[in-house]
Amino acid sequence: MKTELKTAITQLSAERNLPKEVVLAALESALASAYKRNISALEQDVLVKVDPDIGEINFYIQKVVVDSVTNPNHEISLEEARKLRVTAQLGDVINIECTPKNIGRIAVQAAKQVVLQRLREAEHRIVYEEFTDREGNVVTGIIQFIEPRRIYVRLNKIEAVLPLNEQVSNEHYYRGQRHKFYILEMIQRDKEPQIIVSRSHPNLIRGLFELEIPEVHNGVVELKAIARDVGHRTKVAVATTQENVDPVGCCLGPRGIRLQSIINELNGEKIDVIQWHADPAVFISNALSPAQVAGTKIDEERNISTVVVPDKQLSLAIGKEGQNARLAAKLTGWRIDIKSVSAIESERAVIEEPKTAAEVIPAEVKEREPLEAEPAEEIGMEEMVEFPSIPEAPPEKPEEKHIRFAEDILMGALKAKKPDKTPSEPKGKRKGKVLKYKKQDEHFIDDGREE
Repeated sequence: MKTELKTAITQLSAERNLPKEVVLAALESALASAYKRNISALEQDVLVKVDPDIGEINFYIQKVVVDSVTNPNHEISLEEARKLRVTAQLGDVINIECTPKNIGRIAVQAAKQVVLQRLREAEHRIVYEEFTDREGNVVTGIIQFIEPRRIYVRLNKIEAVLPLNEQVSNEHYYRGQRHKFYILEMIQRDKEPQIIVSRSHPNLIRGLFELEIPEVHNGVVELKAIARDVGHRTKVAVATTQENVDPVGCCLGPRGIRLQSIINELNGEKIDVIQWHADPAVFISNALSPAQVAGTKIDEERNISTVVVPDKQLSLAIGKEGQNARLAAKLTGWRIDIKSVSAIESERAVIEEPKTAAEVIPAEVKEREPLEAEPAEEIGMEEMVEFPSIPEAPPEKPEEKHIRFAEDILMGALKAKKPDKTPSEPKGKRKGKVLKYKKQDEHFIDDGREE
């Protein structure tokens, strides 16, 4: 009995991750409840003492010493109390031993259920006390069960809930998958506390930086601001508390291995590490990285910053669907208006446009009194001048266009090229060389022969 009881308490303590004192207190409370049900003494105060080293279990009924007894279940007279303990005084609590010799099967089953219930309550209480202090930290969990609107995650033998609004839309979750989670909230319910975790909270980035980068964990590098577009891109502004320390280089690590481990944990979400600066103009220029900034103008009254970028860098500064500009504005806390160099130059050209002729007239000329024109003579109807009518020119007749055929053109060319003939000379003969005429080609051929 001694060895079995001690072994059982040790085993329960290891399985439930509870101290032995908590398990022992739960066992004593369960045995007292089972005794009340078995003896039908629900109104009595029953105390159970368990000694695992000896292996003994003793039951006691507690009563208060009074002069006159009105409730025998809770009170005892002074005379009867002194029979049990000689030094008993009024107001003392007397333990009357009532250890049963045998406990029935029903009482044993009831004791078992009570023991499990007490252990579960103790476990929930310890979990609540532990995770209340860890609220806002990053922990590692394994996905156990997936529902349409929530996912159940196991955190070191403790179950947490990942709601739908705290999930990342482009992440695929499956059972047994290991992830880092941000403890968002701890809710104490009637039955058990409930832990709410998140994968989309910006502080998850902060916790991952603290886990992966020693300088951030030690406080040498500070995370000044975080702007996150969940699942796509994140901008982090870092600064250092010590001189001769490069905060951006510390976050990147050798060959970017530190930052790459964080990106892998976030399933490929891009992270831009930016140098924080006290000057808003410089900070805004850094926040628009990787775009290059030509100039920045700050309007502190309206909290607006006008940023000028080269024409080729305009689309890069704005980003896809305005993502880069939106994250930069969220990171810096300024409203950013991005303009190209050509747009600024066109605005200046409109402002510096030359003045009109009316504006160029000197002031001395404007001050002169305008000259009064002499009134024109009125012409009566009787004095109207009649002009002679001009005869209209006859309409021109359209020229008749003659159509020339190809045969006419060829014959005209033939007549122009024919040599002059004399009546004394025979046809086809001329002095000098003999010329042959071919009708098909319409030209003369010199065969080199002379008459």
